[in-house]
Amino acid sequence: QVQLVESGGGSVQAGGSLRLSCAASGYTFNKLCMAWLRQAPGKERELISRITTSGTRTSADSVKRRFTISRDDGKATLYLQMGSLKPEDTAVYYCAAGIERCNDDFCYCRDEYDYWGQGTQVTVPS
Repeated sequence: QVQLVESGGGSVQAGGSLRLSCAASGYTFNKLCMAWLRQAPGKERELISRITTSGTRTSADSVKRRFTISRDDGKATLYLQMGSLKPEDTAVYYCAAGIERCNDDFCYCRDEYDYWGQGTQVTVPS
């Protein structure tokens, strides 16, 4: 069973930076496809960044060039470096994991995440 624990949230002024961490346990981390999602009050959950087991990263336009997702397989930890924060970034941020799939030729990530952390609040006052 994969367990995920986020940390690093808090309140920061507009224009500031935060780094979120997500510590994983219960599975071989380098076989996990990872992502960060967020949910603001009254809004649907939004997938903002994902990183595959091979390190390929994609991000939503809303955070591109401001947020960077990374992973340290040796530490079994996922990160989200957030910069140039805006009030509209205020949300609960969740890390999520999915186990990579493999066929006879290669392994790959699907955009399906079966395991979730408890979330960490990020607040950027307006």
